[in-house]
Amino acid sequence: MSVFGYHKDEDGIVTITMDMTGPVNAHNDEYKVAMHETINHLEGEKDLNGVILASAKKVFFAGADLNDLILANADKAEVIYQNLLDIKADMRRMELLPVPVVAAINGSALGGGYELCLACNHRVAFDDPSVKIGFPECNLGLFPAGGGVVRLTNLIGVQPAMDIILQSKQMTSRKALASELIDQLVDDIDELVPVAKKWIRDNKTDYNAKTQPWDRKGFKVPGGPINAPKNIQYAVMAPTILHQKTRDLIPSMKAAMDISFQASTLSFDVALNIESRAFVSVVTGSVAKNMINTFFFQLNKIKSGASRPKGIPKNITAKLGIIGAGMMGQGIAYVSAKAGISVVLKDMTADLAQKGKAYSERLLKKQVSSNRLTEEKSAEILQLITPTADDTDLDGCDLIIEAVFENIELKNEIVRAHEKFVSEDGFWGSNTSTLPITALSEASAKPERFIGIHFFSPVEKMPLVEIIIGEETSDEALAKAFDFTQQIGKTPIVVNDSLGFFTSRTFSTYCDEGARLLVEGIHPIKIENLGKAIGMPVGPLQVQDEVSLELSRKVSDTWDAMGFADKWGSGDIQRRVVKDLIIDNGRGGRHHGGGYYDYNEDGTKNIWPGLFELYYDKNAEILDDDIKDRLMFRQVIETLKCYETGVLNSVDDGNIGSIMGIGAPVHTGGFLQFVNTYGLEAFITRSGELAAKYGDRFACPDIVQKKVNSGKEFI
Repeated sequence: MSVFGYHKDEDGIVTITMDMTGPVNAHNDEYKVAMHETINHLEGEKDLNGVILASAKKVFFAGADLNDLILANADKAEVIYQNLLDIKADMRRMELLPVPVVAAINGSALGGGYELCLACNHRVAFDDPSVKIGFPECNLGLFPAGGGVVRLTNLIGVQPAMDIILQSKQMTSRKALASELIDQLVDDIDELVPVAKKWIRDNKTDYNAKTQPWDRKGFKVPGGPINAPKNIQYAVMAPTILHQKTRDLIPSMKAAMDISFQASTLSFDVALNIESRAFVSVVTGSVAKNMINTFFFQLNKIKSGASRPKGIPKNITAKLGIIGAGMMGQGIAYVSAKAGISVVLKDMTADLAQKGKAYSERLLKKQVSSNRLTEEKSAEILQLITPTADDTDLDGCDLIIEAVFENIELKNEIVRAHEKFVSEDGFWGSNTSTLPITALSEASAKPERFIGIHFFSPVEKMPLVEIIIGEETSDEALAKAFDFTQQIGKTPIVVNDSLGFFTSRTFSTYCDEGARLLVEGIHPIKIENLGKAIGMPVGPLQVQDEVSLELSRKVSDTWDAMGFADKWGSGDIQRRVVKDLIIDNGRGGRHHGGGYYDYNEDGTKNIWPGLFELYYDKNAEILDDDIKDRLMFRQVIETLKCYETGVLNSVDDGNIGSIMGIGAPVHTGGFLQFVNTYGLEAFITRSGELAAKYGDRFACPDIVQKKVNSGKEFI
């Protein structure tokens, strides 16, 4: 029995209903057979007037099976290539049928699903927010290779196609209509097929309705070919901008742009073949495997609650209290109110609390002015935020988050004074980036309900929340923190208690190694450029300026006062930099008037000239590869230590946390996946070389050798 339903009505219109084995329709062997048989049947059909492609699943079509793609390797290159040619050949046969073909899109059509729609002459979609249309592939280290790059380029032009593909855009059906990805909407899902039939009946004799634009005589790509004079600026600038964004570390994006450029100048079928060959090279490479593994499989495990205690009912936070309306508190208030939570934003004075709410007002005003939000919705969100200096307004909160400075005495004082306002079954969260949760919970009357909830700045942009379990934190508190994090649309990772936890502890090694290279005499611009060359978002000096050298000093002082000086390695270099920049020159970072950089009124920045006098040695020589490996290996080794000692509970949390919280290069799939790709034994060897030249901080943790002995990778 075919998994494609086939029904021909009295008007000669055939409706193909895809209903494959399993929860979704997908590109697999079952699909290949069913589609090939269906096209054979359609080509032999008499009195055929039109074809409708529909789905019996909630999702129209899900695209490729990533379980197969992650196993792709060079040995399978020809098999992968032939498989792709076979799939594309049947799609090509479908769009060359001498009758109109319509996609009736009842649910999401992403990736290969939308490629199938592009092979139809007309696209009708259900107008519902749950329906998503577009190409997410580049976020997974791939690109749409089932004709997606070639067809979208021919449909809307090079620049609009690249805007969608390279950004992995997923649009609602309404936005897809505005972007010309689909042609028609229906309000009622039951009207999809009837509306599709009506369109076929109304247009069955129209040449354009049954012929794809690129198969019509005299067709020109919208906007013209990439070598047209009007496109010269884009042809020159687009690859440069892409290089700045990816440092050529994500092959799929470069390949997609190259294919689109060629598709605008070559014949359609030649371009399809170029697309297929390029895909084989990309899908068999390590970057695609890293990104599929981390951003699909591991991320989905985290989102599905792999780290959440089992058997505890889902919890909804209705009323949230936030103590501290500064940079972090105001951001938490915004994202929480936007998620529909009633927020009490408390500070020492009503004016400070109101200033915290004003942050949300500014963000919402921007969205209203750009037509991304209505005035009514903005007012509704703002109404959920109550700024106050009155402690009693916190009474009955399901969760209170303390978001004040990294000072253990201050945090303890706040817990003792305000914990009584938490509801009977509520819990307390500390937004600390470094201080041990167990130590902070000593001030709590209910340490089992005390947990760390570490947000990242700016809160509204950063997708991660690091949840930290203290020694007495209960499973109920963890489950509630996990649920709250997902309620506000963030991704939670769960770690065990430690000074600096996972993200801050690992992030600090990047800054420290950058400072070490500076003190060793390396040119600061070279340090910054090589930091970006490995795929980090910015160089180590700039990122410490942004975080604030002054804040780093205060955290270090707090650690010293708690008896944790040099807990994770020598702080001599940081102490020297603090003296040189902050104490001697008053340079505490960007928000303190300048640090490693000078920040100019016109928005530009430049290295502070004093750095050259303090540190630069033109005779200092360190190989570029050594500098790059020092900046990368320091972070990877610290991640391995966190995993080895149980600070990290899972490889999934380590990879997702390193990318979303620290800025690990996405092409690596995260710091633990980096070791897998580098090769475990090769990593041990290279760590040894770095340790011999630059110090014991590069000594490889024993867990890597244990993995070698067991024959297993970090999974």
